[in-house]
Amino acid sequence: MVHGHRSGGGRHGRGPSGARGAARCRWLAGGGAWEVHARIERFVEPSLLLLLRDGETHGYDLADALAEIAGPDERIDMGNLYRTLRALEFEGIVTSRWRDDLPGRTKRTYELTEVGERLLDAWAEALRSNQRVIVGFLDRYERKDPS
Repeated sequence: MVHGHRSGGGRHGRGPSGARGAARCRWLAGGGAWEVHARIERFVEPSLLLLLRDGETHGYDLADALAEIAGPDERIDMGNLYRTLRALEFEGIVTSRWRDDLPGRTKRTYELTEVGERLLDAWAEALRSNQRVIVGFLDRYERKDPS
């Protein structure tokens, strides 16, 4: 869905010295400070389902709405967006159709199916569970007393 640009020795799975095998979600930046990219894998899927729950829309509107969810420092990969939509359609999670009744050129619009609504429910529950884990981590992190 989104990919932020990162800099430093740890890019692309290489450690500060350039060695392979380093974690791709963290890297040592200039001045010895760590940078961490706490990304949620496959977050584009639940985000698209959530947006499509609001009604039928086309890819560029979805991209704009995804950018609002992702935040200003992230970019939307349009190729990944359309690959994801095609895969979701193949699985019966969304449907698409060509519309020439909308302003401008003919657009392909996407709509959530009943199967997609059930998948969105499952994503919401999984994210709630992850939220509890993250809140627990942050609560413990915020406590200065290790007891």
